[in-house]
Amino acid sequence: MKNQNPIHVFATWKVKEGQVDNVLNLLKTVHDESIKEEDNLFYKIHQGNSDTNTIILFEGYTNEKAIEDHRNSAYFQEIVLGKIVPLLDNREIILTTPVDYL
Repeated sequence: MKNQNPIHVFATWKVKEGQVDNVLNLLKTVHDESIKEEDNLFYKIHQGNSDTNTIILFEGYTNEKAIEDHRNSAYFQEIVLGKIVPLLDNREIILTTPVDYL
């Protein structure tokens, strides 16, 4: 397989009022499972300073297939789609490729 650029994911979640602790608790499991994936490079969870109901996920994968595998995993389907998404007011996901000027 040819060498591919990694794909970074920026997901911005606006959590419903009063649900941020529930979402963060669920995300702990998602984080722990995600970093076990062979093609996961990192999985970082950030919380907004001025708006604590804003969660930003910064994830790295070796390629787009790895993202597809991540999204098709049983824990993603059960926890993210089944339990977390209903607790969100809004969810935006941007896939990016790092720009290297070397």
